[in-house]
Amino acid sequence: MQIAYAIIALGLIGLFFGVLLSIAARIFAVKVDPKVDAIIEVLPGGNCGACGYAGCINFAEAVAEGKAPTNACIPGGEDAAKTIAAELGQEVVESESLIATVFCIGDNTNTTDRFIYDGVEDCAVAGRFNGGFKSCSYGCLGLGNCVRACPFEAIKIDKNGLPVVDQEACTGCGLCVSACPRNLIKTLPRSDQGHLVLCSSQDRGKSVSRACSVGCIACKACVKACPQEAIGMDDKLAVIDLDKCNDCGECVPVCPPGTIHPRSSIPKKLGEEKELLTASETSGKNG
Repeated sequence: MQIAYAIIALGLIGLFFGVLLSIAARIFAVKVDPKVDAIIEVLPGGNCGACGYAGCINFAEAVAEGKAPTNACIPGGEDAAKTIAAELGQEVVESESLIATVFCIGDNTNTTDRFIYDGVEDCAVAGRFNGGFKSCSYGCLGLGNCVRACPFEAIKIDKNGLPVVDQEACTGCGLCVSACPRNLIKTLPRSDQGHLVLCSSQDRGKSVSRACSVGCIACKACVKACPQEAIGMDDKLAVIDLDKCNDCGECVPVCPPGTIHPRSSIPKKLGEEKELLTASETSGKNG
């Protein structure tokens, strides 16, 4: 009987606390705006922070309260912006789809190492050692800061030590841009139109040639050859204005090191690096 009384007592105590917790849950329940749940369903759920908020739920709450624009989710793109705007009964705001692009083609086949680096696998850390182990102090060190920063696994390091962007997986969030200590990655409008100078060096021509066989030597041949006047100089680096570039390709054969490439030739994902090499070979790289 004592055992039975104990079981009954424990059961009553459990029932009492269960009812108490149920009442407390109702009293102290945090009411969630149904709009927040609807917005979260639309978002990609990467919690990447590209919108400026700590996570998707924070962004959804800000949008529901009118504190954030409906098109601030870069990974979600135009589709997410339209769906969110429709859910909130707002006017649809067009958002431009972006893609990450690496402005360096100085891989292990056309650059050299000044010394053997056997430290932390971090580009920022390696760069503190005498400007980095690469012969080009502006070039990619290939230690994967951008790879680790990408929540969508859209960047990989290829066999020659350069990051390659999977353009299908890339959302244009820009986290890789912030992660690169040498500012070699930029987000551009998603398109195959236009040509790019795939270099970021600001060294003089002779120094560039010694460090990298495909670096911009600031010869200005491309500037003179462009009929659209779409190419200018940023100090010692040629830069192409994509709004003016009409893909005529006049700049490609006159570039001695073969630094200029059409965007359509940039590898779309890991394993397609030969496309860029082919474009380089046919660009008059050897004169």
